[in-house]
Amino acid sequence: MATLKHINSKNADYGAAEQYLLFEHDEFTMKPVLDETGRLIPREDYRLSTLNCGGEDFAVACMRANLRYEKNQRREDVKSHHYIISFDPRDGPDNGLTVDRAQELGEQFCKEHFPGHQALVCTHPDGHNHSGNIHVHIVINSLRIEEVPFLPYMDRPADTKAGCKHRCTDAAMRYFKSEVMEMCHREGLYQIDLLNGSKNRVTDREYWAQKKGQAALDKQNAPMIAEGITPRQTKFETNKEKLRQTIRAALSAATSFEDFSSLLLREGVTVKESRGRLSYLTPDRTKPITARKLGDDFDRAAVLAVLEQNAARATEKAAAIPDEYPRRGKAGIQPTKTPQTAPKQDGVQRLVDIEQKKAEGKGRGYERWATMHNLKQMAATLNVYQEYGFTSPEQLEAAVDTAYQEMRQTSGKLKTLETKLQGKKELQQQVLAYAKTKPARDGLKVQKSEKARAAYRQANESDFIIAEAAARYFKAHGITKLPARKALQAEIEQLISEKDGLYNTYHEQKQRFKELQTVKRNIDQILRREEPHRRKEQSHER
Repeated sequence: MATLKHINSKNADYGAAEQYLLFEHDEFTMKPVLDETGRLIPREDYRLSTLNCGGEDFAVACMRANLRYEKNQRREDVKSHHYIISFDPRDGPDNGLTVDRAQELGEQFCKEHFPGHQALVCTHPDGHNHSGNIHVHIVINSLRIEEVPFLPYMDRPADTKAGCKHRCTDAAMRYFKSEVMEMCHREGLYQIDLLNGSKNRVTDREYWAQKKGQAALDKQNAPMIAEGITPRQTKFETNKEKLRQTIRAALSAATSFEDFSSLLLREGVTVKESRGRLSYLTPDRTKPITARKLGDDFDRAAVLAVLEQNAARATEKAAAIPDEYPRRGKAGIQPTKTPQTAPKQDGVQRLVDIEQKKAEGKGRGYERWATMHNLKQMAATLNVYQEYGFTSPEQLEAAVDTAYQEMRQTSGKLKTLETKLQGKKELQQQVLAYAKTKPARDGLKVQKSEKARAAYRQANESDFIIAEAAARYFKAHGITKLPARKALQAEIEQLISEKDGLYNTYHEQKQRFKELQTVKRNIDQILRREEPHRRKEQSHER
């Protein structure tokens, strides 16, 4: 899934940002890596471009702009903002995302959301942890050198003016995250809901603590592994991760909040509730850790929902036992096998029509490969057929039809939602454009004479053209009262979250439909192949 990260910098050396993007750096110390001669080691692969720098080097252009507007001269001033868009590692092999395409998306994102800022856009093909995720760095000078139109995340007149600085507020980050989600939906890439939190919320500090702890543990275990000794601990866990596991273990066994609290207390963890929020105090701390810092799975609503499910499950289990004692087999109480709803396999491929391929001129080598391929896919097909629980080809065909209808239904909902979202975004553009012309419209009201008003309108003609176009849009759509900008943006974000859920559901249904369709075609081909043999056997019997 694509994620968005923001870092602000007070470093007056703008060249340091470019150096980080172009040369290898240590992932823990963030210092440049040097070769044997003490020189910087260039990164193996990257794409780099500059925006709004007028043909100059990024650092030089930023310093010239700062001197011109007399900004970013103090030590405590934020000199630059660094945004990182990280794509899912699967987007490359599954969705065809390339480094060049990611660079294009990064440049487009920068132009749309950071207009008027000098910027560096650089794409790397891999993460520092070698996860294979393509990611884009966008570094902008905090100073704006051009006047720009109102954007949805802006809330002050200074946010559009040249000589003023960029502000990364909470509202701005929510807007940027929603736009990253929209970009991934548009490009057909993997994406999660960035607007509504995560089950496990891992901060940068915890992430790097885990990385450093794992590196230290690996170094400690290396001599033991070299001697053939199996280390007792091979995976490092942070204190927060240990707390998450403790809470989950208590949740899996508790049926009420009192049980949950007592189970945690046995492990030395005290759970507290204040103002409808939970926090957890471990023995080694004096200040509790709030559920918000652990993740959405640990807040009050999620915990109570799990406890309610556990209680209902316990009641159903008790009601399902007719005798005083459960039946026991040789191995004790027999567990109930959970029905499998989805196959566990990597995917089924279509069978090859060997006779047709031979007629097209394929040789013996291809025939041997196709024979082995068909044998493997027949086994995989029958495995999936059984795991889905089908008992006849007709049942499989009905499942294919059902999967297709479900996919079409979700696609229709998705298109309806996209149309509604597009309409809200068009309304937002008109509202922002109309708001930008407010100073010009207010200035017209104070003009005393008709001649003064005509001269004023002519001097601000572009603003009045925009205002009149927006007014025509409002009238055509029956809008008599303009919505508040923040409320409209919140509504758009809610629609994007709903779209994200439908987007992922649609792709899951599409994959299931394709899988069932492949299984059906393979089954049909197997049955067609066996039919001549059956007829031949029947003729011999006669």
